[in-house]
Amino acid sequence: MSREPLSVSDLLLCLESSELQELERVRTAINQQLNTGESSRPVPQVLLARLTVVLFADRGGAVLSSLVERYLDSSSSQVLLLLSSIREPHHKVLLEKLNEALTRPGNRVAAITLLGHLVRKQPPWVHHVSQAPVLPTLLRCLKTDGDVVVLVSAVLVLVALLPMIPQAGKQHIYDFFDVFGRLASWSYRNPGQVSAAYLVHLHAGVYSLFHRLYGMFPCNFVSYLRLHYGMKENLDTFQEVVKPMLEHVRIHPELVTGTQDYELDPSRWRCCEVHDIIMECCRLSLDPLEDACCPAPLPHLDLSPAPQDWQPISSSGEEHNHRGPVGGPVGGPVGGPTMTLFLFVCWQEAQWVS
Repeated sequence: MSREPLSVSDLLLCLESSELQELERVRTAINQQLNTGESSRPVPQVLLARLTVVLFADRGGAVLSSLVERYLDSSSSQVLLLLSSIREPHHKVLLEKLNEALTRPGNRVAAITLLGHLVRKQPPWVHHVSQAPVLPTLLRCLKTDGDVVVLVSAVLVLVALLPMIPQAGKQHIYDFFDVFGRLASWSYRNPGQVSAAYLVHLHAGVYSLFHRLYGMFPCNFVSYLRLHYGMKENLDTFQEVVKPMLEHVRIHPELVTGTQDYELDPSRWRCCEVHDIIMECCRLSLDPLEDACCPAPLPHLDLSPAPQDWQPISSSGEEHNHRGPVGGPVGGPVGGPTMTLFLFVCWQEAQWVS
């Protein structure tokens, strides 16, 4: 008697099985079907037949879409493992679903979390992000969203992503600068009236973005800083946030020998690997945090929303909100989900430099 094929929801439920052998078989079968269309590892024939029907219903698109939705709803580590191993051409569906999720406010943090995990893995298809709609959508979130968790998570993903897609500068350079300008102002003026702990994380992200933009596009970035902060209404942000950052970098050689046009020429990056770009950014830093080697790799990234009760309290019962050496608010716990990715970025740089 023939069995009816598993539905997508049934298939995803199998991924949450407590039986390790069954879980590994299901995950392997899905992974191999998505990546190669074949399965070389022994899998029960009934299960394999059902998987095949589901996976090839639309060449993997339906399953991938369901996997993304499953992750957005549950943050399942098993689903994340599968999505992290996706290869071309299935990345197109994955990026489309991520872009769609970023447009939904309720799924935005989870979608950015997933994108951060994928970027961390540096899949072979990551360069396609520069031409995919997901990048403009991410930048639009950074330029318009008012949720500090979204802003911190998204800017740290952008910091990690930039060395992997340097050619995106030609099309999106002013978007990158607008993001920096907005977040620098946001971290100083605090229009959302968020606690100092969140501002610590946001300033850490802005500081990292500053180093990326200065290291990769110095001529264009300094020109932007001159124009943007030459306006009277932005002078206070420059004095409190941007000027201390400028005091913590060396003069970039390209400011002497380079040009704005050459910086944006995609051929400039033709012989550069990701680690080459990271190393160049690190060499320019006078900040021991940006240039230091963290002792060990971080086990994972967690960009989920931070607890709402983070209130760094002084002995007098008041919130800390004073400025550190690089213009950011300090005091309170320097940790939590979004700082995990910031520390990963620092560790990643240190590993490549060493």
